[in-house]
Amino acid sequence: MVSVISEHIEITPGVCGGKPRIAGHRITVQNVVIWHEKTGMSPDEIVSQYPSITLADVYAALAYYHDNLEEIRTSIEADEEFVRQLQQQTPSLLQGKLGIRDA
Repeated sequence: MVSVISEHIEITPGVCGGKPRIAGHRITVQNVVIWHEKTGMSPDEIVSQYPSITLADVYAALAYYHDNLEEIRTSIEADEEFVRQLQQQTPSLLQGKLGIRDA
């Protein structure tokens, strides 16, 4: 018997950094989790924003997430830390210009 989730979720080395993603798309499970948990989008809203995926894809991504909480949460935290480091290393040109104007 083929798992329902495996029909919707795939992991391919070299695609999306090898992260689990919706089959045939570059939308990762992590993307779906962030949209759902951090921005408060419902599965229906996610599908309306990304009509190339199905409601079943979104629910499969969320099921995969709940089956692999630590893995996905660790990946999200690592990506957020990477962004923080980039922000510290790369000053914003806009903020620099605004700082000059405000001075």
